[in-house]
Amino acid sequence: MSPIDVSAFLSHQPLFQQLSPAQLQALVPATRELRGLKGQVIFQRGDTCDGMYLLVYGKVKLALSSNGGVEKVVEILHPGQSFGEAVMFLNQPFPVMAQFIEDGLLLHVSSHAIRAAIVSDPGFAQRMLAGLALRLHNLMRDVARYSVENASQRVAGYLLQLQRQRGDSVVRLAVNKNVIASRLNITPETFSRVLHSLVEQGAIAVRGRDIDIIDPPLLQQLETQ
Repeated sequence: MSPIDVSAFLSHQPLFQQLSPAQLQALVPATRELRGLKGQVIFQRGDTCDGMYLLVYGKVKLALSSNGGVEKVVEILHPGQSFGEAVMFLNQPFPVMAQFIEDGLLLHVSSHAIRAAIVSDPGFAQRMLAGLALRLHNLMRDVARYSVENASQRVAGYLLQLQRQRGDSVVRLAVNKNVIASRLNITPETFSRVLHSLVEQGAIAVRGRDIDIIDPPLLQQLETQ
């Protein structure tokens, strides 16, 4: 498989798109491709962080595992998203593990190249800070949800979020139910039970991985009750 045009790809990413052609070209030698198969581990918790990652295609999960082998999915990443920036600046090891949950391609940009881009373009630093602030905001939102919302509220909110992202009445569960359940901090059995309840209430219809959002107002009511 031929390598991608790194400069062209970066130029279409919000974080990098305002860099000059010369600045983009300077990042190319410091960027490497990482192709992975479903299930392949990208890094383990405790590994040294020497740069940030950009997902070109595929999906990646960030997760924590207990000594007993119980896994908690922290985030599911989609094409165009990045990760590793905060740890890179802290000069700390990764606090989570990362794994491909379907075949994919990552770009790894070295930390020294990112720091050089910040020095040459203060706007780049502002965009990176904005991205980190958004991730922190989403994390705090998740903590609040896990603290006060029940399982039905979490699942209803998740389905509504998918609908907003897709802009369609039919949403697709792009990863398996175990991963989604872990992301929502519920068991797979509870996730399936809530879906069944939503079907019985007439809010949704389930067709394999496709879910028809039949009654959005009812889902919104369930999310906020």
